[in-house]
Amino acid sequence: MHRISSREHPLVKHLVKLQKSAQLRQQSNTTILDGIHLIQSYLSGDTDLLTPLHLIVSETGLKDKDIISLVQACQQRPETKLLQVTDLVFEKISAVKTPSGVLAHIAIPSYQQHRSQRNTTQSTHCVLIEAIQDPGNLGTMIRTAAAAGIADIYLSENCADVWSPKTLRAAMGAHFFLALHSHCDLINVINNFQGRVLATSPYSKQTLYQTQLSGAVAFVFGNEGAGLSKETLCAVDQTVAIPMPGKTESLNAATALAVCLFEKVRQEHYSPQYVSEDSKSAKT
Repeated sequence: MHRISSREHPLVKHLVKLQKSAQLRQQSNTTILDGIHLIQSYLSGDTDLLTPLHLIVSETGLKDKDIISLVQACQQRPETKLLQVTDLVFEKISAVKTPSGVLAHIAIPSYQQHRSQRNTTQSTHCVLIEAIQDPGNLGTMIRTAAAAGIADIYLSENCADVWSPKTLRAAMGAHFFLALHSHCDLINVINNFQGRVLATSPYSKQTLYQTQLSGAVAFVFGNEGAGLSKETLCAVDQTVAIPMPGKTESLNAATALAVCLFEKVRQEHYSPQYVSEDSKSAKT
C-alpha cells in the first residue's frame, strides 16, 4: 500500500478539486465516494465493471474492521491502487465534518453497465426530473426511486450534479441500483416512452388515488419552486393531484415523488384484491 503524507501531493490536490468541481467530475468522468456504506454499495455491483481507481484510507481508518474488509476486497482487484494517507491529508480530501476514514475514487458508471445488473422487466418503470437544484433533494429522490423499484431516472440539462458528494451521500448508495441518465432532452424521452407519462398538478380534477397506475407509467417532477416548465407539462399524457387536506400549498419534490411511486407500488402489489394467507386465516 503506497503512503502519502503531503497535503500538496498532486493526487491529493486533484481529489480535493474533484470534490468541489462539477465541471472536473464531468470532464474526468470520475467522482469520489466518501464512507464505508457508499463504497460497500458500489462494490456490491458487477465486480468486473465496478472497480475503484483508488481506495484511500487514513491511518485511523486502518484500525476499523469494516474498512480493513474493504481494503482486502480491493486487494483482489489489480486495477485499484491502494493508498494510505495521514489523518491530516485525509481531512483535507474529505468533504464531511467527521471523516469516515475511507474514500474511493471511481469512474462514473455508465447506464449500460447498470442495465447488465438489473432485472430488465423493470425497464418500463422510470422517473423524469427537471431542474431540481438541491443536491440533497436529488439524492433523496434517487434513493426513494430505487426503493420503489424504479429502473431508470432521466435528468434534464439543468439539474443538480447527480454525482456530487452531497447527492451521493443523500442517496446512500442508491446510485448503483438503477440507471441514471444525465443531461437529457426530457421532451424526447416523454415522446419515446412506451406507456403513460404523468405529472402532478394541484389544479388537476383527478387525484393520484383515482388513477390506475399499473403497467408502464413514468412520473415527471419539476423544480422545487417553479415546478415543471410549460413545454414539459404540455408533453405529458395526464396530470394528477395529490390530495392535501392540510393548509400547506405544496409538497417538497422528494416527498411528492415518494407519494406517487409508493401509490404505484401499493396498487401493483397491495391492491384490495390482494389477500395474504394470514388475512384469510384470520377471517376463518
